[in-house]
Amino acid sequence: MISGLDHIQVAAPPGCEVRARKFYGHLLGLKEVAKPAALASRGGVWFALGGSELHIGVERDFHAARKAHPALAASSAEALQQLAARLESSGHSVLWDTDLPSIKRFFTHDPFGNRIEFVAREP
Repeated sequence: MISGLDHIQVAAPPGCEVRARKFYGHLLGLKEVAKPAALASRGGVWFALGGSELHIGVERDFHAARKAHPALAASSAEALQQLAARLESSGHSVLWDTDLPSIKRFFTHDPFGNRIEFVAREP
């Protein structure tokens, strides 16, 4: 039986590591985790994400995911608002969505054009 999510992978082009670390590590505050030695030569970067991981994997013939996306949970609505402001001040556009009344959420794109959703569930 399935017990949870181990990791999610987002694709990026070769040479993505510096920009991935800046966006996912610096802007989003995710902690980088070491890739296993057997996979390190493939490029990319891995980050801790709660009890799972977010893998930025290199895809040689890369095309950004415009619809499929991870939804990353913020600790609170206030934290979500602060994150949106930080992303906007760093040049990332933020699109708020109000279609789900019990969830505050917005979308942005990582430096590679992948769609990323951020959510905070209302109590």
